[in-house]
Amino acid sequence: MEGKELGLWRSSVIGAIGLLVFLSIWEVLVRTNVIDPFFLPAPTQVIDKAIQMTTAKDAVLLTDIKISATRVLTGFLLSVLVGVPAGLIMGMNSVVRAAINPIISIIRPLPALSWIPLSMLWLGIDEQQKYAIVFMGSFASILVYTTDATMRVDPTLRRAAMNLGASPLQILRYVILPGALPDLLTGLKVVLAIAWTCVISAEMVGANSGLGFRIWTAKEWSDTGQVLVGMISISVTVLVLDILFRGLERVLLPYQRKTSGT
Repeated sequence: MEGKELGLWRSSVIGAIGLLVFLSIWEVLVRTNVIDPFFLPAPTQVIDKAIQMTTAKDAVLLTDIKISATRVLTGFLLSVLVGVPAGLIMGMNSVVRAAINPIISIIRPLPALSWIPLSMLWLGIDEQQKYAIVFMGSFASILVYTTDATMRVDPTLRRAAMNLGASPLQILRYVILPGALPDLLTGLKVVLAIAWTCVISAEMVGANSGLGFRIWTAKEWSDTGQVLVGMISISVTVLVLDILFRGLERVLLPYQRKTSGT
């Protein structure tokens, strides 16, 4: 236990040192004009830009983060509410799975950008359109992850529950869901990152707010610092959501934490 904690601590320190060295080299290259600051501002300049966008009267950076995060989480949760139950049914019923798989095979490869023209024709550029883009970009992946997680549950456990007289709902609650949950949560973390790419694409094409809109507008004004601030804001927001998701995993899967010794 102590050795693992020490390893984690060392890894964190080494990672922090590596990041610091990288930023220092970047700063020096810009300050010595090896890199033109017009194309790539120094880290300190990017920080100054972030402070300006955060402390301004309208706090435009915080507003954009809030708007984009709301769009992502709304579309993502809608896709979870539809995709998880549908995936559980597909994973438990081979007939349903055979009927729906061809449709999913057609929808799943389509990138989020391909849905933007249709969604704009159907819904305009209101908030519903952003939710729809995230939903369409996330739904198929959530459905596939849920189906695969359900099918990986040991069929012996299902047969044993049936032999003991368990109803389909009891099998779902006490056998399928606990068995599929670890793989399902892992898949949802991946899809949540995909949802961010969906909303940023939608905001760049048709929006007047959000991080994607801010990045695209900054590009039009050749404001490289603001572009980098927007990009870093996306990474930081996704990192925060990932940490929250790990906390959810610890709550829902306490037995995994015990077996891993963390």
